Amino acid sequence: MTYDFGSTKYDLWTGAFATLTFSFVLRTSKIVLLFMNILILNHVAVHVADVKASIAFYRNILGLAQLPRPAFDFPGAWFRIGQTQELHIIGNRTEPVHSHSRGTHFALQVDDIKAVEAELKSKKATFTGPKQRPDGNWQIFIQDPDGHYIELCQLKA
Repeated sequence: MTYDFGSTKYDLWTGAFATLTFSFVLRTSKIVLLFMNILILNHVAVHVADVKASIAFYRNILGLAQLPRPAFDFPGAWFRIGQTQELHIIGNRTEPVHSHSRGTHFALQVDDIKAVEAELKSKKATFTGPKQRPDGNWQIFIQDPDGHYIELCQLKA
């Protein structure tokens, strides 16, 4: 059985669909379709204790360009990641950070892991790697001043 949603077709037997994300919810014997068209990850936000130290790290160690930030009533900073994505720094963190390379972290894709390694060494940054993952991709892990883990990864060609 196939349902046609305009330009998107969904095959109930194979689960194949294109251009539209949705899920099934069973409520009192009725199937309800929930439609959500997620376009892209817009930003990642990290809660930090010292905004100035975080700005220095993300700008000077990782080389992210700082963006203008709206006049919120709390401290913070915004940075550009790639073409359209952003990193939002939110100040006044008082709770401990629970981050780990195999737990909560975010990853930034790079084009040359060896060049990244050399750059981090030249800046005397502390990091682990590069290490090749089982899928052939390479990764380096570094922590920001608050202990948030950031993965720098190069995808295999």
